[in-house]
Amino acid sequence: MTDTRRTGRHANSTLVVLFLSLGGLAYAVLQSLVAPALPVIAKDLSASTGDISWVLTAYLLAASVLTPILARLGDMVGKRKVLLVVLVLLAIGTLIAALAPNLAVLVAARSLQGAAGAILPLSIGIVRDELPRERVGVTVGLLSAIFGIGAGLGIVAAGPIVDHLSWQWLFWLPLILIAVALAGVAFGVPESPVRTPGRLDILGAVILSAGLVALLLAISKGREWGWVEPKTLGLLIGGAVLLVVFALAELRIREPLIDMRLVGIRGVWTTNLVGLTFGFAMFGTFLLIPTLLELPTATGYGFGKTVSDAGLFLLPTTLMMLVFGPLSGLLERRFGPKVPLTLGAVAVVVAFAIPALTHSALWHLLLSGVLTGAGIGLVFAAMSNAIIETVPATQTGEATGVNAIVRTIGGSIGSAVVAAVVASDTTASGLPTDHAFTTGFWVCSGVAVLAVVAALALPGARRRHDEAVAHGVEDLPAEPENATAR
Repeated sequence: MTDTRRTGRHANSTLVVLFLSLGGLAYAVLQSLVAPALPVIAKDLSASTGDISWVLTAYLLAASVLTPILARLGDMVGKRKVLLVVLVLLAIGTLIAALAPNLAVLVAARSLQGAAGAILPLSIGIVRDELPRERVGVTVGLLSAIFGIGAGLGIVAAGPIVDHLSWQWLFWLPLILIAVALAGVAFGVPESPVRTPGRLDILGAVILSAGLVALLLAISKGREWGWVEPKTLGLLIGGAVLLVVFALAELRIREPLIDMRLVGIRGVWTTNLVGLTFGFAMFGTFLLIPTLLELPTATGYGFGKTVSDAGLFLLPTTLMMLVFGPLSGLLERRFGPKVPLTLGAVAVVVAFAIPALTHSALWHLLLSGVLTGAGIGLVFAAMSNAIIETVPATQTGEATGVNAIVRTIGGSIGSAVVAAVVASDTTASGLPTDHAFTTGFWVCSGVAVLAVVAALALPGARRRHDEAVAHGVEDLPAEPENATAR
């Protein structure tokens, strides 16, 4: 097979990256944009607080279920083809959401949007196949950071959009980005020549889908239903059992949906553990800091900010993601992914420890946000690069798709746990206490410590290569010249 990265065939690689970035940005913005506006949407659609949460839950469930399936299809039939389908689904879902007359239609539209969770693994696969090898690390860093940046921009932009326009514009504006990205991918992105021929594991997809739906439904609704209620426990246990059954079944078939040999490689499972904890921490930030900022000053610890003002306080977080994502790619190219993974994880531990110790002044929260953004930028990029250096090119979409699922699950767990912590300690008027926020920050900091441990456990380049070969994974990328130093 011809290595297209060495032939110079693709003169417009910058445009390729631009179009892929726009698609990822639109998806990531839509992931978080509706969260601050849920009360407004609920009022307009006459929905209860419990029912309106399905606007987020449906998106999360669809992303978790369909990401591995669509990423696998991309490896099989062509990443560009599947990416075009995914962008069309995202556009249709966004258009329906903007026109939704009731909650049921809006939830269905959000499910279509969630199907676009495969954009990141498909885009990373295209970058690996099409760009010169020396540009892959930095570009993957940029694409990965954009997912964190988009989520931050969604929180920042939601308030002004709702205040000055209407909640429907939360979908009209991203639709413009999607249209540009769709046209760009259609006319400016070549089809990858790398394929993994085979059949889609339908039974495995059904089992995985059922397991993820059960787990995420229990996590997202556990606070509302009660964590020890039979239906919550039943879904948690049932989901865990189904995922074990899925893993065992995948080991026994010739063409699995997810090659469990990949998951068992230390370079992969340690990276996925980092992804799980960072998904938790990122959504903890998006919940804790805006809530604390918006509490009345009469509480003695709130800052009395509006939704729009609170969103602006997350702008430094977003900017740091933009800066440190590409920087992570540069560090990875020089030292390997272990260095940016570890630095980013340490930054997030400190970021949450600061407001856990004191959050009496605005600069405490700003400093926390800056460190969080830097850490997320470093880690999100390094995770993708660690995986693509460990697995063969034909399984890039599959492996990065699993990492995307893990981050989604981490975000779901983080939002549910942090929300439960904040809601468990309230004043007589129902507002979270100062101690509740302190506990929430410490929980996030403690979870981030797990990311530090996992990052330190990531093997160096030569050992990653040797362990992958020992697991039967072939067609690996060539070892870098400075692999020993890594």
